[in-house]
Amino acid sequence: MGGNREPRGLIVGNYCHDVLIKDEVVLAETLGGAVSFISAVLDGLDITSDYVSKVGSDFAYSVNLNHTPIVSPSGKTAVFHAYFTSDPSEIRREDRVLKRVQSCNPISPSDLPDKANFNFGMAVGIAGEISPETLEKMFDICDVVLVDIQALIRDFEIDGTVKLMNLNETGFSHLLPRIGFLKASAEEAPYVDIEEARKSCCVVVTSGKDGCTVYCKDIELQISPFTTVQVDPTGAGDSFLGGLVAGLVHGLAVPDAALLGNFFGSLTVGQIGLPKFDSTLMQKVKDEVQRRKMQCDAHDDESRFKKPIDHEQFIASLCTAKLLTTDEVLDPDPSYANHQMLFLKNSVYEEPIKAMDTKP
Repeated sequence: MGGNREPRGLIVGNYCHDVLIKDEVVLAETLGGAVSFISAVLDGLDITSDYVSKVGSDFAYSVNLNHTPIVSPSGKTAVFHAYFTSDPSEIRREDRVLKRVQSCNPISPSDLPDKANFNFGMAVGIAGEISPETLEKMFDICDVVLVDIQALIRDFEIDGTVKLMNLNETGFSHLLPRIGFLKASAEEAPYVDIEEARKSCCVVVTSGKDGCTVYCKDIELQISPFTTVQVDPTGAGDSFLGGLVAGLVHGLAVPDAALLGNFFGSLTVGQIGLPKFDSTLMQKVKDEVQRRKMQCDAHDDESRFKKPIDHEQFIASLCTAKLLTTDEVLDPDPSYANHQMLFLKNSVYEEPIKAMDTKP
């Protein structure tokens, strides 16, 4: 995905209004949607992208002028409620129960630019707003398309509770061979035939405190996590995807790019709602990425999936950058952690939801 020309991306997915609720008390209301978290990463790393999102006339947020959404005068902005609990008897594997309270109009193929040539595209829908036809047009105008599986397999109960469908039961399964990278959380992965998917595209499964795993053909790589104190898991997977893409467009090997994804995921869970990344930190990351790019030779299709010899040094450099620009310690005192954690979960950057099982 890296190259000599200035990278330019196309990010497709709707903004939303997120309401975070713990024990029936509203903790925060914030701008949400994968595009908002991804733009925070890409903008901070100076990666130019066009954004195609839809909102209603009730949209109440200011966004970067280059990311201005399409306003549907007769439509409403998507709204999600995320329910968390501190009751030990109610805490299960999932971080939260997610409900769509209000939906927005879908993104149609005609909403995308015509005859454009993007280095990369990202299909990051949150509420079923991306159709197979829209995804197909993305393939036509982007060199490579990265897809968050939630854009393809999310469905909704009558009360709005998010549930997951098997990919082969959706209208997207035939498009799998055209996807460059497919990202799924550990909870979403069972709804995809990973062994089949890895034959035609690179699959990245995020697993919270265990980092992530990259699958491509006969290659399987475990990528280390970054220890952090989790405050809010919302958007962590989106920031991960933003970091992954940032690494890829700058020419990093896939393991290094996935590590950068883990890094931004860990930063995101340390804040409530949309994260604010320190400018000094972002400059250090840009400098380190540029250094990695200069050190590494051009990758062919085989070597780009191998961990570089100094991959561990990249981990150490990112940890150092984080420590030098934040007050956070990587192994916090338990009393500090207990005070800071609003949502009791031991994952690092995973953002699973309580899914209604629709598998046969």
